[in-house]
Amino acid sequence: MDLVTLAAQLNAGTIVPETIVIVTLLIVLLADLIQGRSADRWTPYLAIAGLAGAVLAMIPQWGQAETVSFLGSFRSDNLSLVFRGLIALSALGTILMSIRYVEQTGSSLGEFMTILLTATVGGMFVSGAEELVFIFIALETLSIASYLLTGYTKRDSRSNEAALKYLLIGAASSAIFLYGSSLLYGLSGGHTHLTEIAHALSSQSLGLVVALVFVIAGISFKISAVPFHQWTPDVYEGAPTPVVAFLSVGSKAAGFALAIRFLTLAFPSVTAQWQLIFTVLAILSMILGNIVALAQTSMKRMLAYSSIAQAGFVMIGFVVGTEAGYASMLFYLLVYLFMNLGAFTCVILFSLRTGTDQISEYAGLYQKDPLLTLGLSLCLLSLGGIPPLAGFFGKIYLFWAGWQAGAYGLVILGLLTSVVSIYYYIRVVKMMVVKEPKEMSVAVQRYPEVSWSAFGMRPLQVGLVTMVVATSLAGILANPIFNLVNTAILDVPSVAAQPLSVEVAYQPLQSP
Repeated sequence: MDLVTLAAQLNAGTIVPETIVIVTLLIVLLADLIQGRSADRWTPYLAIAGLAGAVLAMIPQWGQAETVSFLGSFRSDNLSLVFRGLIALSALGTILMSIRYVEQTGSSLGEFMTILLTATVGGMFVSGAEELVFIFIALETLSIASYLLTGYTKRDSRSNEAALKYLLIGAASSAIFLYGSSLLYGLSGGHTHLTEIAHALSSQSLGLVVALVFVIAGISFKISAVPFHQWTPDVYEGAPTPVVAFLSVGSKAAGFALAIRFLTLAFPSVTAQWQLIFTVLAILSMILGNIVALAQTSMKRMLAYSSIAQAGFVMIGFVVGTEAGYASMLFYLLVYLFMNLGAFTCVILFSLRTGTDQISEYAGLYQKDPLLTLGLSLCLLSLGGIPPLAGFFGKIYLFWAGWQAGAYGLVILGLLTSVVSIYYYIRVVKMMVVKEPKEMSVAVQRYPEVSWSAFGMRPLQVGLVTMVVATSLAGILANPIFNLVNTAILDVPSVAAQPLSVEVAYQPLQSP
């Protein structure tokens, strides 16, 4: 093979967004090595600019015909672009909320951003990977960086404990996933590309089902699906809060991107089996996540179980496997980005000013910080699915897609558990808006004076305002998001294989 042919097959132009993030990562790393802590004054804004540039670089790639690169190992189609953009935006929001937080812990901000950008690159590559080795390397890049981020505050014993638990359970999960991948490699006769594996294993067999179970176990760990959720509450409580925000959005999005591409490409002959497994996972996640969240006293642990429940809701769209199901799944993940990051931004602001994240300590917050109360209330109510916020529209489209596909039991269970979730979200809102001064918590009584001026706002406050505005308007002004997800799902293999027109894919989201 000559160099011209090799260069054409590599098609490296498809990874321009990832290249921008990698270059930004290297600059931040070198600046931290050369200038030390003094570089922290400008490197966060460079990282934000790099991530924004990566998202903008995806726009020219939208709708391109030639998307395969690296000898068929990576695909930059519309589906992967949506997930890669979601992961980059989650990292951007995480940096906004982490600048003040990391500085207060006394740790190096440059090192933190270097590891975060590494995790971002890994997640972006996972979103388009179609080859076993490529998938595993990208997944481990994301995982190892996540372990380091979890234990980044080295002086905090809870952070160290969370990182150790995450590392041990994550290593076991990676081993299980790798074993399932190796089974696929052997059963297919030495193929590593997912489409080639599917052609070689066109008929069902016991070995294929065993490989499917191991692969789903590895993916379920990433999306925090029950019973592979054991790491989530402890890691969410002990890890630095900005890291938790990234794991709850960026890492989860990478897991769902991997699930869509891996299962639809490599396991088309056992579609009924993996849909059944994910149905069970969705049921368990919705029930356990919402029920256990009722008993939590820590805000971060409550959001951890809420994240498990949200994964169950998203799996409804994945299980039904229709164009409406995939579209509603993507739509919900996009709006989940704003409302979940907004909630964690509020938690960070409150903990920086009070030093606690106990739910009882939020009592009376409205009297000291009305804007923070408003922001947290809108994000929590959106997570609960209260109209007209973004979460309401996300859930109604998920449930509508499930109902259209005949998944009546899943939809009814989703509705019932949504009612349960509204209770523990509203409990926090009610606590914040108590009117009697004597009902204020000790932390709120000592709450420092707050200034929310329009100019000179800190990045954390800018991030909060952005997320709250997006959460409030994303559901009402959702047509651009609808167009985005309806175009992206045409690249889902199971949808692309059906003789459907573009107009059919638009219909389910426009008339619930």
